Amino acid sequence: MTTNPEFEPVYDEVEKYEQFPTQDERLFASLIYILSFFTSIIGPLIIWLLKGSESEFVNRAGKNYFNSAISYAIWTVISLVLMIVLVGFITMAVIGIMSFVFTIIAAVKAYNGEDYLIPLSIPFFK
Repeated sequence: MTTNPEFEPVYDEVEKYEQFPTQDERLFASLIYILSFFTSIIGPLIIWLLKGSESEFVNRAGKNYFNSAISYAIWTVISLVLMIVLVGFITMAVIGIMSFVFTIIAAVKAYNGEDYLIPLSIPFFK
């Protein structure tokens, strides 16, 4: 049987990272989100710096977390400014609840091996 070069599969760098993450990768990715409740920046940063270079899945989870952390800090500052016109009190409560709920959802999805971009996140790290 002869092989036709037109129909040979081509594997590139993208397909290498589309594999299902291992148990350890999923655990470290979910720890990024779980530790954010106790150490908002230090814990996730340590895991991202130590394991992000070893695993593309952990690297993406770290980028997604820090994109959301920076974005929600910006939304909080905007809400503080809006407190002058009393709208900020409502938006501050909504942002706090959204941050809490979406961080839990992101931790569960990371443990299930899924990518999850928290809503209202601005992509600073790509």
